[in-house]
Amino acid sequence: MRLANGLAALVLQITLALAVAGSAMAPTGPAAAGGLPSYTSPGAGQPAVENPKLTARDVTERLFKAAPGARPDLNALNLTRLDLAELDFKGADLAKADLFGADLSRANLAGASLAGAILDSATITAADFSGADLTDTRMLRPTIFTTLEVTTSEAPKFVGARLVRLRSDGYLERADFTDADLTEAILGRSAMREPAVNAPASLSSANFTRAILKDAKLPGTSLAYARFIDADLSGANLRGSNLTKADFTGANIAGADFTGANLDEADLRGARGLDQAIGLASATNYDRTQRDPIP
Repeated sequence: MRLANGLAALVLQITLALAVAGSAMAPTGPAAAGGLPSYTSPGAGQPAVENPKLTARDVTERLFKAAPGARPDLNALNLTRLDLAELDFKGADLAKADLFGADLSRANLAGASLAGAILDSATITAADFSGADLTDTRMLRPTIFTTLEVTTSEAPKFVGARLVRLRSDGYLERADFTDADLTEAILGRSAMREPAVNAPASLSSANFTRAILKDAKLPGTSLAYARFIDADLSGANLRGSNLTKADFTGANIAGADFTGANLDEADLRGARGLDQAIGLASATNYDRTQRDPIP
């Protein structure tokens, strides 16, 4: 009996050890969901910010004390929920910084490095990101407009910014992306793991003139009245998007997927790669688009 009890205890210990090891090796968080972040675990997949949290005064002092021409160092700092409105960041290094819930209203972030930073739930009303580097940055559910009325003066600016692999589901209506690089950026429903709670992003009336959107993902996104003049949309995913009266004049749409998109009165005159676009001719209201006359 003692031998049997001893063997049973040994088997139980081995079983528990294997279970613990298996759970440690099992993929969790974004790895278990194809790399997608989650609303229920918003920090998953992002670098841990272990530095102590700074105050708004600490940040202001660092910016003020920076030598002329030097880039203030705010790299990988915990700046969550700070009131940083109207600050001039002087092109600061904010790479991998955690700006969750921070107020960046009317802040000057032109030329700043925000690569890999977290801007989830940040307020970016009239913020200027012109020329900034937001490579691999995450900007989920940002607050932009102060009232239900969308005004151009409150839309953020991303002119000439690097937004490669940016992930955002925000309402970026009327935002200016002129000359910006949005290669492989993910905007809209596909930015998150839970599509049921993720409303489609809105980029209505946004300006993408000369922007690079190669292989960008914007499925189901509202892009009505958006301007894609001379933009590069090669390989972009626009499936099911609302492109009513969008302007594609001179744009490269080779390989872009328009399956199920609404192209009501969209302007395709001068667009390149029409014959290589996917699902274009069968898209909703394609017959109502403006196209070059067939010679």
